[in-house]
Amino acid sequence: MADKARISAGIAPRVLASWRRPGQVVRELSPMSEGAMLAVLMGAMLVFLIAQAPGHARAAALDPAVPMAGRMAGALTAVLLMMPLVAYAVASLVAFASRLTPWRLEGEDSRLALFWALLAISPAMLLSGLVEGLIGPGAPLSLTRLVAGLGFLFIWGAGLRALSRPA
Repeated sequence: MADKARISAGIAPRVLASWRRPGQVVRELSPMSEGAMLAVLMGAMLVFLIAQAPGHARAAALDPAVPMAGRMAGALTAVLLMMPLVAYAVASLVAFASRLTPWRLEGEDSRLALFWALLAISPAMLLSGLVEGLIGPGAPLSLTRLVAGLGFLFIWGAGLRALSRPA
């Protein structure tokens, strides 16, 4: 009982709990409004943009042909304008594809699972950005990106499984 109260304390405890019990966390968030889901997605995209800054700073220092401001402007366009559109398209595609399986997934549930998975891997993305900025390309960067990618797949898959219903 105390563990459940701790999960509902706020965003940060829920993000941390998502790495241990993603299905339970997403199930608790299930009656989320569309506006709140958009806020979760945009929060995740903002963290992803911040996570890219160290890598862009390193790249700008190594190759000053493209200044830091130009790199961040491109990242801003990609992350805050294009990626939300891609995320909505992927969530819609997954909800549509679920009709071909014995487990149905509503569009709202598909969006919640995807958007929450993106927000839940934000700490791993921040770590990856720091590694990229401080160490650069190599095994540590590959490892942090692998952890972020596998974490995303794990959390998203568990969220989809938790929110799907039998046909």
